[in-house]
Amino acid sequence: VQLQASGGGLVQAGGSLRLSCAASGSIFSMNAMGWYRQTPGKQRELVATTTSGGVTNYADSVKGRFTISRDNAKNTVHLQMNSLKPEDTNVYYCNIKYYSGGYPISDWGKGTQVTVSS
Repeated sequence: VQLQASGGGLVQAGGSLRLSCAASGSIFSMNAMGWYRQTPGKQRELVATTTSGGVTNYADSVKGRFTISRDNAKNTVHLQMNSLKPEDTNVYYCNIKYYSGGYPISDWGKGTQVTVSS
């Protein structure tokens, strides 16, 4: 599965950005899509995920500020980020998890930079 992310950029603290990620290829109906972020030298951390059944999961640090949504017909996931803080500055990566032939697969898109100025 190929993932194409868009929507990163520079915003002032308190502002909003919307990330989008479109999946293409052999996409199985049951999957989980989401966003992770990674600071150089640190582990990649979960930001938010959503399953094809609509179950969502958020990092505590973004609850109440970020909203993840998906369009199953278009194989697209969005991350609406409001009330952004400088500590949200990071490279954000789109991810899809699914099973193929009984094996778990995790595919990543190229990162998109989000910079929040104070």
